[in-house]
Amino acid sequence: MITRIYFWKIRTRDVPWAITKMALDRRRLRKDSSVGFWKLLGTGKGETFTPRDADARRWGLLITIDPAQLERFEASKFMRAWDNRSTATFRATLQTIAVQGSWSGKRPFQVEAGAKDWSGQIAAITRARIKNRKSALFWRSVPPVTAALHSSPGLIAAIGIGEAPIGLQGTFSIWRDNSAIREFAYRGAAHQAVIAATAREALYAEELFARFAVVEPKGNL
Repeated sequence: MITRIYFWKIRTRDVPWAITKMALDRRRLRKDSSVGFWKLLGTGKGETFTPRDADARRWGLLITIDPAQLERFEASKFMRAWDNRSTATFRATLQTIAVQGSWSGKRPFQVEAGAKDWSGQIAAITRARIKNRKSALFWRSVPPVTAALHSSPGLIAAIGIGEAPIGLQGTFSIWRDNSAIREFAYRGAAHQAVIAATAREALYAEELFARFAVVEPKGNL
């Protein structure tokens, strides 16, 4: 299985269509035997991780899929509907370099041979299921980290991602190289403070952090 990620920007007038499509696409993805793990994603600015961050004009899809079926999948009516409505797209294959944690009780990403030697762009996915009683504490801790993230010199792009408006939050970011993301993750004071608070306060019921080699990206995030 390979990992693929997609993002589509749409016109404001197509937002109701997109919301309906996100509901209907769940059934189609469940029925596709070539697709393993999948997540339909809403997006946002990734600044506060509250509903006011939401970007109703950008939607995403993350899948693991049989590589022999990728061409068929991307030519399917399901995918062409998104491509035809979009004003801008981004897609890439992601090769797993490192991963910790789980997503919806699953471990969908496996470290791939040779990926650790990758010298090009790196993608990072962070995802957490926040405990309801810890939401306020989580939201208070976010602004310093997002400010540090967006000012990091090696960052190319970053957006918020989520499976729901509240409680299932994450980020998708692209970095110049592995050293750039490691500098932010392990030396940034704000990020280190949140890591410590996360452990101390047990903010998350589930969390995942993964780094990937960005292979053959197309479009702009």
